[in-house]
Amino acid sequence: MPLAPLLLNIDAGESDDEPDELYALAHAVNIACGGHAGDERSMERVLRACTEHGTMAGAHPSYEDREGFGRRDLVVDAAVLEESVRAQCERLASVARACGVALSHVKAHGALYHAANRDPGLARAVLAGARAALGSPLVLGPPDGELQRAAETAGLAYSREGFADRAMRADGSLVPRGEPGAVLDDAGAAREQARRLAISGAFDTLCVHGDSPGALAIARAVRAELDALGARR
Repeated sequence: MPLAPLLLNIDAGESDDEPDELYALAHAVNIACGGHAGDERSMERVLRACTEHGTMAGAHPSYEDREGFGRRDLVVDAAVLEESVRAQCERLASVARACGVALSHVKAHGALYHAANRDPGLARAVLAGARAALGSPLVLGPPDGELQRAAETAGLAYSREGFADRAMRADGSLVPRGEPGAVLDDAGAAREQARRLAISGAFDTLCVHGDSPGALAIARAVRAELDALGARR
């Protein structure tokens, strides 16, 4: 019996050399909107590609930290963070309106993703900023954390995310990027991890990072595995 649909999402819009095939392989693309990467030109490029391929497009806000690519822990007041997320999402929403694209979801990036999942105040700030710009987006985030609880309180649909291209500890947490082997750059290993996560039933969507080494080969392998397990576009 096929599994319930499990969708592939890809973090993208972070560099000019991303192949368009990434957007075609994804069910959903999370578009960098200026905090850690991205500008109006890159947003438009990815949005138009998503339209061409029938791929859902969403916002990928972060700490405003282009130098650290949004992967450094920062101390940011919740009110300041809410406004930053709102401004980033609105920047993408403005480009999307010009392109005639409806945005479907939001997913925090990098250090903000993890900090908001630990801290209820930051989780509320991220979702309040996103709602102010996007209305009632689907929220992508880790299973069983503050982001999920904040989404439930706000009445927002939530999609539990796992990672096909990141090494995981026995407790389900990600191996920190600074440690050896934290990023899976082998397509076969990523496909096997995707299969294991999909079969677990604990996730609704799996992520491939567009900036990972071998991202295109990994995305092809993961999408093939999800299709084989019964995912439907």
